[in-house]
Amino acid sequence: MNVLVTGPDGLLGSNLVRELISRKYKVFAFVEKNKDPKTISDLDLEMIQGNILEQSDVLAATKDMDVVIHCAAMTNMYPPRMEMVNKVNIQGTENMVIAVQQNKVKRFIYVGTANSFRSGNKENPGNELNEYGAGRYGLDYMDSKYKAQLLVLDKVQNEGLDAVVVNPTFMIGPYDSKPSSGEMIRGVYNKKVPGYPLGGKNYVSVKDVSVAIANAIIKGKKGNCYILGNENLTFKEAFDKIARCTNSKAPRLKLSKSLIRTYGKGATIFAKIFNLNPKITHELAILASETHYYSAQKAVRELEMPQTPIEEAIRECYNWFIENDYLTEKKS
Repeated sequence: MNVLVTGPDGLLGSNLVRELISRKYKVFAFVEKNKDPKTISDLDLEMIQGNILEQSDVLAATKDMDVVIHCAAMTNMYPPRMEMVNKVNIQGTENMVIAVQQNKVKRFIYVGTANSFRSGNKENPGNELNEYGAGRYGLDYMDSKYKAQLLVLDKVQNEGLDAVVVNPTFMIGPYDSKPSSGEMIRGVYNKKVPGYPLGGKNYVSVKDVSVAIANAIIKGKKGNCYILGNENLTFKEAFDKIARCTNSKAPRLKLSKSLIRTYGKGATIFAKIFNLNPKITHELAILASETHYYSAQKAVRELEMPQTPIEEAIRECYNWFIENDYLTEKKS
């Protein structure tokens, strides 16, 4: 079976292609032109270069494919409004859907985000029945991923597209060459995290997400969404786990909601003045002071998604950073 993966060299893609190869699928990686996909360059797969915004490239890449898994996305959250984020996440997804339909691909798997569903607390975590609630943050990343999800589901309902939507939470694991989520691990290890916000979110092993997506090729129900997550943790709980797994010290300073939001607002103003890319912004400060908890029970039940302790994912990310000289911030 021929499987095409977009965004194959990101954190998720790098782990997903390995899972697919282990299952003896013939894997094709749709990579950006003139980009070195270093995390997958030594794997037994076929590289196809192209631009997701060029319909001709997407049509050529999806020809003769049985399954297309669309992981590619632009995840930038600063500036909060960015036209290219909308182009890549919405137009890019539409291009993929058009190509999948024209080339009669048997199944399309769209990788969305759990943020497309309203989150909850630990007693009542968010699930796939919840409506979208992240529009109030004013972030094109979240809005565009939700709009792309609606686009896919509309094609299922009105044009018979065989598609499944998967919605990962905060993924941690190896091959995080950007780094993305691993920045949190580096921050705690290098004592760059001054304190912990009072909010929290759902964490999941990227390998568990990869297994669930691979299972969705057969087990996913057409037109269904699946939140792919695991442990709901406060930031203090997450930082403590990271510190234990990396033999470092967790931050002890409690950052009140008003303090972190004031800091985020100031950092945003400073970044605009000096044309910088801040690690904390007004929008991210708001997110960090709230709880974003989810339930993955539907994916566990229908996709047989594993629930690996997050400590194992932290250690795998940490060890990969050590092996590839990413633990310090010089490669960021």
